Amino acid sequence: MRSVVQRVKFALVEIENKRISEIGKGLLVLIGISHEDDGEQIEWMAKKLVNLRIFEDEKGKMNLSVLEVKGEILLISQFTLLGNCMKGRRPDFLDAAKPQKAEKFYLELAAALQRNGIKPKLGEFGKHMSITLLNDGPVTMILEK
Repeated sequence: MRSVVQRVKFALVEIENKRISEIGKGLLVLIGISHEDDGEQIEWMAKKLVNLRIFEDEKGKMNLSVLEVKGEILLISQFTLLGNCMKGRRPDFLDAAKPQKAEKFYLELAAALQRNGIKPKLGEFGKHMSITLLNDGPVTMILEK
């Protein structure tokens, strides 16, 4: 399981020019599910996301979590995070989970985030989405388990 986490001032997702989800201050999380993932990674990722101290405190130090700043999470499934670009000019996606498994784990991660204190806003699995965000910092992290 691999995620790209961006601290944002806002983020929104649209499908066919229709806004389906949006957040204010918080985290935009792009999540890729691997064919090797067995579900054990879900709770770890949820806890890591809600407790990761990447928001600034009153002294300007990255010392606060999305929970502590009462932020939001926009969770987007993105199989291309598992793309392998080592050979040729076109990536292969052999490491990505099949859609049925990936969607199941994506929804389980959303539920785990909620159990850990933040009900995420979601994209729509398997759809072509347009995402608009204002990265804050910029602060971008990669988490992998």
